[in-house]
Amino acid sequence: MSHDLLIKLIVIGNTSVGKSCLLLQFTDKRFLPLHNSTIGVEFGSKLVTVQDQVRVKLQIWDTAGQETFRSITRSYYRGAIGALLVYDITRRESFMHAERWLSELRENASGCGEKMVIMLVGNKCDREGRRAVSREEGEAFAREHGLLFTETSAKTRVNVDEAFVRVAEAVYEKIETGVIDPADESVGIRFVQRAGRGGGAGGGRVAVGARGGGEEAEKAGSCAC
Repeated sequence: MSHDLLIKLIVIGNTSVGKSCLLLQFTDKRFLPLHNSTIGVEFGSKLVTVQDQVRVKLQIWDTAGQETFRSITRSYYRGAIGALLVYDITRRESFMHAERWLSELRENASGCGEKMVIMLVGNKCDREGRRAVSREEGEAFAREHGLLFTETSAKTRVNVDEAFVRVAEAVYEKIETGVIDPADESVGIRFVQRAGRGGGAGGGRVAVGARGGGEEAEKAGSCAC
């Protein structure tokens, strides 16, 4: 199945908050109890439908949370028009660092910072008994900074699809209302002219090394922004 629109998203947050698990659950409907920390950046994609008719291909860049890789991962912020900012509800420090991640994202997203749709995601909501950040705190932070908000569980799939789809829907709404200009090459969107029925509808992932990101992205069908 072909798609009508291509959107670049990025997933950011502290290490071990479950970013890669969220992406894997979204694209492949799988959960790995033991998942190695991301080295550099990983890439995933999936086709979703917004407004019951617009087929959107999400290109999702999952970034490493370790300080060691920050110089690498910052380069992938460029052109992203949507983001998931993830923290772990059982680790308060991951929530306390959310403001730093948000500031870094907006500073490094080229011309997309003001227009970007950002979802604050409190992950691991299946661990309610170990909660260290209340839902109300997450909601308050999101309101203060103009973000969307949800809590998810990569383990049980709670709100995983909804998190990504809500970001896609919000991006499309900004296109429709003129906030985002699809002709602006600095933003991570691209309308695609349909040509036959080629292409697959499934998701997929591929690891992207520090030196081969651009080449691998092109192989995966990445937008050029």
